[in-house]
Amino acid sequence: MATQILNKGVSRRRFLSGMVAASAATVVGTSLLAPRKAMAATDTKATFTGDVLSGSHWGAFRAKVENGVWVDTVPFEKDKHPTTMINGVREVVYNPARVKYPMVRIDWLKHGYKSDTTQRGDNRFVRVPWSQALDFFYHEMERVQNSYGPSALYAGHTGWQSVGKLHSAGTMMSRAIGLHGTYLGKMGDYSTGAAQVVLPYVAGAMEVYEQQTSWPLVLEHSDTIVIWGSDPVKNLQVGWLVPDHSPYAYYHQLAEKVKNNEIKVIYIDPVRSDTQKLVGGEQVPVNPQTDVPLMLAIAHTLYSENLYNKDFIADYTTGFDKFVPYLTGEKDGVEKTPEWAEKICGIKADEIRALARQMASGRTQIIGGWCLQRMQHGEQYAWMLVVIAAMLGQIGLPGGGFGFGWHYNDAGSTTSNGPLMSGFSGVTGVDPIHNGSFKGYSTYIPVARFVDCIENPGKTIQWNGHDVKYPEMKMAVFCGNNPFHHHQDRNKMIKVWRKLETVVSVDHQWTATCRFADIVLPATTTHERNDIEQYGNHSNAGVIALPKVVEPMFEAKDDFDIFRELCRRYDREEAFTGGKTQMEWIEQIYNGARLQGRGLGVRMPNFKKFWEGEGFVEFPAGKEWVRHESFRKEPDLEPLGTASGLIEIYCKTIAEMGYDDCQGHPMWFEKNERSHGGPRSNKFPINLQSTHPKHRLHSQLCSSTEHRATYSVADREPIYINTEDAKARGIKSGDIVRVFNDRGQVLAGAVVTDDYKSGVCRIHEGAWYSPLEGGKAGTICTYGDPNVLTQDVGSSKLAQATSAASALVDIEKYTGKVPAVTGFSGPEEVTDINPLFPAMDLA
Repeated sequence: MATQILNKGVSRRRFLSGMVAASAATVVGTSLLAPRKAMAATDTKATFTGDVLSGSHWGAFRAKVENGVWVDTVPFEKDKHPTTMINGVREVVYNPARVKYPMVRIDWLKHGYKSDTTQRGDNRFVRVPWSQALDFFYHEMERVQNSYGPSALYAGHTGWQSVGKLHSAGTMMSRAIGLHGTYLGKMGDYSTGAAQVVLPYVAGAMEVYEQQTSWPLVLEHSDTIVIWGSDPVKNLQVGWLVPDHSPYAYYHQLAEKVKNNEIKVIYIDPVRSDTQKLVGGEQVPVNPQTDVPLMLAIAHTLYSENLYNKDFIADYTTGFDKFVPYLTGEKDGVEKTPEWAEKICGIKADEIRALARQMASGRTQIIGGWCLQRMQHGEQYAWMLVVIAAMLGQIGLPGGGFGFGWHYNDAGSTTSNGPLMSGFSGVTGVDPIHNGSFKGYSTYIPVARFVDCIENPGKTIQWNGHDVKYPEMKMAVFCGNNPFHHHQDRNKMIKVWRKLETVVSVDHQWTATCRFADIVLPATTTHERNDIEQYGNHSNAGVIALPKVVEPMFEAKDDFDIFRELCRRYDREEAFTGGKTQMEWIEQIYNGARLQGRGLGVRMPNFKKFWEGEGFVEFPAGKEWVRHESFRKEPDLEPLGTASGLIEIYCKTIAEMGYDDCQGHPMWFEKNERSHGGPRSNKFPINLQSTHPKHRLHSQLCSSTEHRATYSVADREPIYINTEDAKARGIKSGDIVRVFNDRGQVLAGAVVTDDYKSGVCRIHEGAWYSPLEGGKAGTICTYGDPNVLTQDVGSSKLAQATSAASALVDIEKYTGKVPAVTGFSGPEEVTDINPLFPAMDLA
C-alpha cells in the first residue's frame, strides 16, 4: 500500500518520518473554537503593543495591538465614509475556519491520485509536515506533466487578490507553476464575463473596469440619472485595492439635489436599493431578466417619436439602419412597442413612453450595473444600454452618456496626478522545465465553463469567434481562490469534481474549495505579512504601507515562501525570487513609483522614511474628467477600439461569427427559466437574485464569526422575501426557510420586506457552502449558498459567461429538525495515524 502514495523522488524513509511527525497532531478539532485572545496568545510570538496603519479591500484602518494580539480596529482618519465591514477584518486572522497546518485528505494519503474521490468534502484530513505536503504537490505536477502533458493541469483559475502589490496569490501561483511547466489557463471572469466580451466590439473597450466621469461634472450638468440594475451605495464599500470611499460624499450631494428637484434619479430595478434609500428618486420595478424588452421599447419610442439624435447616430455610430428593421418589426414581424414590452417586463406602456421622453428631455447619465449581464444572453443588456445612450446622443458630454463601472473602485472620484506602482510579475522570462504539446486541445477555457470542461473532455464549444476544445483535466491548483463560492449549480459541480485526480488549495480559511481538495496548504492573511498598496482605486489618492499587524498564526506561510520552497524542488527558486527577499521586492516596488513620481512633479520620501514613518504618502488631486470626451471631440483622431472606430450598433464581426444566440445587433431572447409568467415559472415562481453582498466581499469575511452575527438570521444567511410572497407561504421574519428547485435546496433566515417586488427574492452570493452531509451531492446546504440553486449554462456562444441571475426557486417555512451550520469550523475528526495505516511498519 505504501507504494501507492509514494511519489517519484520521495524516499520511503523520508515519507515514514513525515508520518511519525504528523501522528501526534492530526485532524483539526475543537481547538479552533478556543476564545480568540487565548488562541492568539498561545500561537503568536510578538509582544508588540501599539497601533499599526494598514489596509484592506474594505478600507484603511489602524489596528490596535496589545502584547502581539490584535484587539480592535479603528478606521483610517482620512476615510470620511468608512464601512462597518472594517470591524470584521480582525476576524480574518482569528476565527474557527483558519487553516492551521498543511493537511492531506485521508484517502488521498492512502492511495494518492488513485484515491476514492467520492470522499472529497467529508472533512477527513491528516496533518503532515510542510516538507511532505510540498513534496506531494511537486511530484503530482511532475506526474501530470509527464503522463498527460500541460493540458491536464489547470492552474489559471484566479479571483479577488488580497490587497498588496507583492502578495497577489494568483500571481505567485502562476509564476511558480509557470516555471515548472505550461498549463491550462482561463479567460474572462465571473463578475463581468458577458459585458467584457461584447463591449469591446460595440464601444471599443471593456468599459466595466474603467474610470467614470467625475462626479462634480455629473452633479453640475445632469438633468436625469438612470441607475439601471446597480446599487453603488452598497457596492462601493469594497474595492480591488484599498478604497478611500471618496464617492460617498457625492451621493450625499446628489441626495440634496434630488430633494431640491434639481436632478431626477430613476432606478430601473425590481428591488428598492440602498442607493435609492439614501439618494431618493423614482423606481421602475421591472420584472427580472426582462430589461432588454424595456430597453427596446424605449428605443422604439425615441425612434417613432423622433426624439433621437440623428446627427450623433450619423457621425459617431454605424449600423443603425440594420437595427431599425428589427425595432420596427420589419425583420421578424414583432414591433418592439411599449405595448409589446409591457406584457413581458411588467411596466405599463404609457410609463415606458414617459421614461423615454424624460431621458430625451435633457442631459441624461445612464449608470449600468453588472448583475444584469450575469444572466442568459447578458450580452444583449450591455449592448442595448449603449444603443440607448447613442440614440440620446450625449456620449462624451459631462453628465451624459453611459457607464458600467459606477459601483466599483471609487468610480467617479477625481483621479490624482500621482504615480502607479507596479506589482510582482507572474512572468519571469525563464523557460519552464516542461513545455509539452497541448495535443490539439485549447490552452485556455472560458472560466465559467471550467466545470463543463471537467465533465466533457474532448467537447468543442464556441467562444468569441473561436473553437475551444476541452482537454481532460486531471489536476487543479487554486491559490487564494474559492471556486466553490463563485461557480454555479453546486450539486452538479460536486459530481463532476470527482473526475479530478488531485486538487491542491492554498488558503488561510477552510473554504469549501479546501474541503473538496486533497492537499491544503495554510497561507498567511494580508495582516500577517508585509506589503504595500495604492490607497484609493480610481482616485489613486496615495500609497499606503501594509506592515505585518501580528505574527503568522500556527504554521501559516506567506505565498511567497510557499512557492519559493516549491520551486526549490525543481531548481527554480532563484528564478522565482529574482534574487530578492520580500522586503527588497517591496522597496523596489515603492522606488519604482517614487521615480515615476519625479517625472510627474510628485515628491515621495525615501523608502526607509516612508516605511518607518507614517507609512502613507498622499498625492495631489488631479483634474476632472469626462468619459469618451476625446472620442466625441475628435472621432477621427481619437477613434474607439472597434473595427470601425465608431460605436457599433450593428457589429459585422459578431454577425459573421454566425451565432444563433448573439447576432449582429442587440435582440430579445427568451430565457430557459424566467419568473412573472416566463418559462418554468408555473413550477418555481420566484426569481432568485444572488447579487454582491452588503456585508462582505464575495465569500471573504463570511467566516468572521462575530461579524457574521451582525447580519445573519437564525445563524443562517438572510433571504429577502417580498411581504405578499411570505404571507402566502406562512413565513415571517426570523423564520428558517427552505429554498429549493430541481438543482438543490438550502436553508436560510427570512427577512420579510416590501423592498422587493413580488416574485423576487435575494440571497447574497458568497454565503459559504455548508452541506449537511459533506461530499454528498443533493444534500441540503445548512447555511444558504445561493449557487446550490443557480444554473450552470453559458450566457451565449459569444461570451460563455455565467448565467447566475437566471434562476427560479420556491420557498417554504422549514418545519424539520434544524441542523447545525456545518461550514465554518474546518475538519472535525481527530484520527490517530496508526489505525489509518495498520500495515505500516513505523519502527
